[in-house]
Amino acid sequence: MRDTGAVSTDNGRTPPATSASIIVLTLARRVETELNAALATLDLTVGRLGLLGHISGVPGASFSDLARMSGISVQSVHTAVKALVGAGLVHDRTARAGSASAIELTPDGVRLLRAAQLVVAEVDERLFGPDADPIQHRLGTAVVAAFTSGPATS
Repeated sequence: MRDTGAVSTDNGRTPPATSASIIVLTLARRVETELNAALATLDLTVGRLGLLGHISGVPGASFSDLARMSGISVQSVHTAVKALVGAGLVHDRTARAGSASAIELTPDGVRLLRAAQLVVAEVDERLFGPDADPIQHRLGTAVVAAFTSGPATS
């Protein structure tokens, strides 16, 4: 029998091959769970925080823009923005059928976003700071460095 390099499942007795995708996905789920629990004190979810961040970071973004940035449908963005408007966190300066929207944070939305950023920093410190699991600390440092350093060179 020829060795093809494939990993045998052997009824679950052979450990799976290390996969960057699975490791990142597993860690992402843990981070999302931790963030959602911490943000719950502000009556926020990771999804709502992301939408508030996009609205803050891209003034005048359309519903379509927000949908692309958030990875959700335009209909879902409309529903989410309507809830954010109802909560007094955002407003649409045009809000007329058939016209382009100009969605922006209200002062309450700005305050909530700032408070949420502090909560995110606390979760970052707990999961990736110097006192965190050494592997997670190294991974957190590497991720931040990858996205804050200059352009990658080959």
